[in-house]
Amino acid sequence: MTISQTLNTPSRNGGQILVDALCHNQVDTVYCVPGESFLPVLDALHDTADIRTIVTRHEGAASNMADAYGKLTGRPGIAFVTRGPGATHASNGVHTAKQDSTPMILFVGQVETTMKEREGFQEVDYRQMFGSLAKWATEIEDIERIPEVVARAFSVAMSGRPGPVVVALPEDILFNAVAVADAPPVRISQAAPAQQDIDELARLLAQAKQPLLVLGGTGWTPEASRDLKQFVQAYNLPVTASFRRQDLFDNRDAHYVGQLGLGTSPQLVERVKQADLLLVIGSRLTDTPTAGYSLVTSPSPSQKLVHLHVDPAELNRVFVAHLPVNTSMPAAAAALASLKPQAEPVWAKWTETAHADYLVYSTPQAPVADYKGVDMGAVIGHLNHVLPEDAVIANGAGNYTVWVHRFFRYRQPATELAPTNGAMGYGLPAAIAAKLHAPEKTVVCFAGDGCFMMYPQELATAMQFGAPVVVIVVNNGMFGTIRMHQEREYPGRVSGTALSNPDFVMFAHAFGAYAERVQETADFPAAFERALASGKPALLELCTDPAQINPQVRLASV
Repeated sequence: MTISQTLNTPSRNGGQILVDALCHNQVDTVYCVPGESFLPVLDALHDTADIRTIVTRHEGAASNMADAYGKLTGRPGIAFVTRGPGATHASNGVHTAKQDSTPMILFVGQVETTMKEREGFQEVDYRQMFGSLAKWATEIEDIERIPEVVARAFSVAMSGRPGPVVVALPEDILFNAVAVADAPPVRISQAAPAQQDIDELARLLAQAKQPLLVLGGTGWTPEASRDLKQFVQAYNLPVTASFRRQDLFDNRDAHYVGQLGLGTSPQLVERVKQADLLLVIGSRLTDTPTAGYSLVTSPSPSQKLVHLHVDPAELNRVFVAHLPVNTSMPAAAAALASLKPQAEPVWAKWTETAHADYLVYSTPQAPVADYKGVDMGAVIGHLNHVLPEDAVIANGAGNYTVWVHRFFRYRQPATELAPTNGAMGYGLPAAIAAKLHAPEKTVVCFAGDGCFMMYPQELATAMQFGAPVVVIVVNNGMFGTIRMHQEREYPGRVSGTALSNPDFVMFAHAFGAYAERVQETADFPAAFERALASGKPALLELCTDPAQINPQVRLASV
């Protein structure tokens, strides 16, 4: 810092310097559970009209909300938690953000520097704790370096493959004061494909007979989505979405052929195997979309693989690609939109049949004759008809999500909030973050009874901050996914998977939320309308058949 900068910069404590750095980087919302370890930050936020502070009832919910914000905006979601237990609780959202490639910054209180390595009250070495969970974990050890470290945190969180950053804040660093200049807002460089790579891609398409485009990842903008659609239409390509990335392409489009994840259709599985060219854009192609690396084999896929990804470290990491291309999604989509086929593609029937198969597979069928309770297929079918184009669907993990991913037809980007790491409890915090970010949108959370009970107290957050989400609790009285595996491996030996639940309606009413119990399928449409019309956070408990473990399997046949 120069002498002139020092003279023109007022002395501020560490909390004020940090909050000013957030403002410079256009942060408008932070999620937290307050702690004495970062009191100067809370005090600085008191006088900062540009940043809204959302106080959650659990640190895991705060970090999940930050992840959801990152997914919705492409900017880092910001969470503050206290040291020790606060940090361990929040690690859930850090893991989600890492595996989901979500930009996020978690600020964690820390003991005073004079107390370090004495195992002081709630002391944790955060570099070690988050070393493999976060993209970068650090600790500010000099108050004058707060602007520098925060700037780097934003850069790391958004550059290349986005991800979570953890920054520890010793108490004395926050309470002490110094005159230090602010850093400028962070700008992120974007990789772009070389022209020879785009030319080679065009040649590979010209030689293909049965290509398949696999779409995934993060970093998509509205412009990129439009450019991609133009490319897909020009080449009449079949498009499949990677696990929990279904909102990247309109599922009603004639080129969409389904999702690669939990509950993938058998027809799509065969098409992946039969494809002679896999054009993978944005997705890392992990074990879930590849069915344990059986559909795309490592290290040498049977299909010719073109892999476009924002992070060079992900290219050739698991699969040796025929053509690896390091590029951001906007740059990739813009380059692809400029391509035009030299002749009519020969795979028109391949695309048409694949989409027709998707329509059949994603259309709910009548349940079996002895089915008892609310039919989830009919519920999703109804929501397909009544929800607005930009409605946001949030969910956590469990077999109930198979109905959602199979039957709901996503229409727009940033409308699917779902953890690719399979984190239970994610849906409600994510839904609240979505509603607070865009109050004009309809936001629906799906949660199993086990999933909901991970963060049910966040109904209080929804009430306090005015987030009228609709929570659909799918109650089958068990941890359904684990029960399914249990019945397959140890039939008839139920252990640890049965649930004794509270009265969900009374539970929701205790928070002041709207709530109903739905026991018959025909009653759902009216109940859903009443929930929306209540203008409050609402919970609908759906009593479903515990024997129907997923859309096509009953427990007796596992």
